[in-house]
Amino acid sequence: MSEEEKDPISDNDIPGIPDNGDTGEEVHSSYKVPGNDSPDIKYQLTGMYQNWFLDYASYVILERAVPHLNDGLKPVQRRILHSMKRLDDGRYNKVANIVGHTMQFHPHGDASIGDALVQLGQKDLLIDCQGNWGNILTGDTAAAPRYIEARLSKFALDVVFNPKTTQWKPSYDGRNKEPVTLPIKFPLLLAQGVEGIAVGLSSKILPHNFNELIDASIAYLRGEEFELFPDFQTGGFVDVMRYNDGERGGSVKVRAKIEKRDNRTLAITEIPYGKTTSTLIDSILKAQEKGKIKIRKVDDNTAQHAEILVHLLPGTSSDKAIDALYAFTDCEVSISPNCCVIFENKPHFLTVSVVLKQSVDNTQALLKKELEIQKDELLESLHFASLEKIFIEERIYKDKEFEQSTSMDAAVAHIDRRLEPFKPHFVREVTADDILRLMEIKMGRILKFNSDKAEEQILAIQSQIKEVDAHLSHLVDYTIEWFSRLKEKYGKNYPRLTVIRSFDTIEAAKVVEANEKLYINREEGFMGTSLKKDEFVCNCSDLDDIIIFYRDGKYKVVKVSEKMFIGKNVLYVNVFKKNDTRTIYNVIYRDGRDGLHYIKRFAVTGVTRDKEYDLTQGKTGSRVAWFSANPNGEAEVLRITFKPKPRLKMLQIEKDFSEIAIKGRQSMGNIVTKNEIHKISLKEKGGSTLGGRQVWFDRDVLRLNYDGRGDFLGEFHGNDLVLVVLKSGEFYTTSFDATNHYDQDIMIIEKFDSDKIWTAVLYDADQQGYPYLKRFRFEATTKRQNFLGDNAKNTLIMLSDEAYPRFEIIFGGHDAFRDPLVIDAETFIAVKGFKAKGKRITTYGVETVNELEPLRHAIPDPIENNEEVGSEESGSSANDDDDSDDDVLDEITGQMKLF
Repeated sequence: MSEEEKDPISDNDIPGIPDNGDTGEEVHSSYKVPGNDSPDIKYQLTGMYQNWFLDYASYVILERAVPHLNDGLKPVQRRILHSMKRLDDGRYNKVANIVGHTMQFHPHGDASIGDALVQLGQKDLLIDCQGNWGNILTGDTAAAPRYIEARLSKFALDVVFNPKTTQWKPSYDGRNKEPVTLPIKFPLLLAQGVEGIAVGLSSKILPHNFNELIDASIAYLRGEEFELFPDFQTGGFVDVMRYNDGERGGSVKVRAKIEKRDNRTLAITEIPYGKTTSTLIDSILKAQEKGKIKIRKVDDNTAQHAEILVHLLPGTSSDKAIDALYAFTDCEVSISPNCCVIFENKPHFLTVSVVLKQSVDNTQALLKKELEIQKDELLESLHFASLEKIFIEERIYKDKEFEQSTSMDAAVAHIDRRLEPFKPHFVREVTADDILRLMEIKMGRILKFNSDKAEEQILAIQSQIKEVDAHLSHLVDYTIEWFSRLKEKYGKNYPRLTVIRSFDTIEAAKVVEANEKLYINREEGFMGTSLKKDEFVCNCSDLDDIIIFYRDGKYKVVKVSEKMFIGKNVLYVNVFKKNDTRTIYNVIYRDGRDGLHYIKRFAVTGVTRDKEYDLTQGKTGSRVAWFSANPNGEAEVLRITFKPKPRLKMLQIEKDFSEIAIKGRQSMGNIVTKNEIHKISLKEKGGSTLGGRQVWFDRDVLRLNYDGRGDFLGEFHGNDLVLVVLKSGEFYTTSFDATNHYDQDIMIIEKFDSDKIWTAVLYDADQQGYPYLKRFRFEATTKRQNFLGDNAKNTLIMLSDEAYPRFEIIFGGHDAFRDPLVIDAETFIAVKGFKAKGKRITTYGVETVNELEPLRHAIPDPIENNEEVGSEESGSSANDDDDSDDDVLDEITGQMKLF
């Protein structure tokens, strides 16, 4: 809760409103304003409430909830910093003392001041904290104000305060002065971020990175383009595709950082902005209760850094569990910024870029004002130093007329006359105050006066004035130098914590756990998850859609439910996957009661829920004779038996679905036969006709996809694997499933080839850091292995997949005089296992290792044309003769049925 919500103002706090008690009665009477003796002047209560509410709303907007554009602070924050500056003596002050001192300027209670001070301290920018200030990760509150201490940070002392450039106003009670805005020479509003709820509007400005703000400020001063994106103390990942420069209407998605400790344990090490480990765990437990994700338990090990361990149930996919955490818990949240600030005494909705530009312009104006003040002070110093030098060197104080002056005015007039010849050389006119100041010089100073030192002082002041003039004439360069100094001095303390990344859209229906079981009662025509005594169909989730095919060729997609009537004559029921082009339905149907039989193959990629479709031509009496659902486009071979009739030469034929093209679901299909079919049976199952899957790797989201995004890895078939090599030397293999998650520090990702030879050059820490060379083949393994060896200090210099690589060794250090060494890897060492240590290259100091162009390349193996031997001829086999023409049976093989 923001500080402006801590101390709400009730109606009875507003003067002039009578306290009628909480009677619930509506007031319709007129009310006479107290102090008005005229009985004729009355005000309607409705009008009074309307005016006073507008005054209250204006007060909350301008004086409580919304930050000012100039310094990026709310009034309570500004008053806290002003109080801390007045108390500042370099030592820590009790927070309770700071709160009490701030109450001289802030008209509300100590609770709102204390909470605002803690929030400022937790941002780790303006306030140096000591003690228990709470934890933004766990949501733990700070200790009581009497136990914790604070002082202004060095950064705050450098950029926030300057009484000479501050505009002041009386405090609420008129006893003190407080700043209208603080002269902050930094885009503080964007660095800290802010959130406030006023009356009728709100403000939500996300925090940005310290160094990026300075870089953007310098870019703006140089007339260059710049972009700014949020950066959060809690880390995580952020998708800024729709950030819209922080303007109202934009949004960002923020994700927690989830690591796989092992196949059964996930670790959340960074959490989304605005969430705590407690709220995050609560959302995970709620998702578990609803069956969205299968977990065994959750442990919170958060201390200085976030660590939430999510233990999965056996058999649960860790990759799918990560997606489910993003889809159903607070591990992914959407934040809508609203850049509302006070400017020119009214609220404005701006963009982040405009706020930064205004802040930089304000900083430049403040720096100019400081330079002008400094120049004026230097001119005054130069003026008096020149007066003093002439006054003492000319021994004006020893003049008889001066010593015999009978009044102060006479003495001043005498000195003024003596200075007359020198006046053209002064920087300004000599005033009576200047002369009086000369007369206050003590005799000790006059006796110690050194003309040469006085001249040096004057020259030094003149040099400073020239420097200030140079800064004023090159104000943009001076401002750039100011920002550069800030970055150099403080930038190392504020690295970017949130990784900017594009997120892939996670479809909840694809990652939700199959927490329900689907049943069907064919006799009564009901389907649902509550029919536990009836026929089991498949596992599903409460988010799934179900596709239903009927024997007459009708089909539709419905939402899963506990129980619903779907009708009888159901042919096939299963979970429907939208936009699934791999699931192919193989069908033979009869067109009408006595029509021809047609064969077709089609996919159902997208339909309207609860709308009825027809895979036949729609004639009355149409019927499905063969149906199969094939998840990877498999094409079976059928044996079709005809009813005997005169002049029919063949009673059986075979039909291979692989010869049928896959077309749209509304296509008519091909004619199977004009004869009357007696029976259709399965001869043999077939393979996929869709070929391998082309797989790409998208480095933005670190995921595989089949849509052509990112780097092409190749065409993958059933048992093919993906090889992943990390920069740390670890490697492993995975399937080509699009739900797989991959690490950010990937060096190589490609289709795994068990015969491919790799060559590595590395520094072996066990052998005094000498360079080694090894040749090996990667192995298929889901467990992470390290080809650099067991010593974590081993470092990789180069990894090559050339068949015959050559390397150039450049010596350095004391051995830099040696000629480069060229190594042919094939002749240098034989191919061994990836765990082999390798062969030492040299004992001399090595500067760099370069890979040279190979002298020869691998020749691809010729394509072998193998002829099939002993293939089975088409037609009936010996076993086929055992089948009688009158043998009519319904055959069910898996999902393939005959009706």
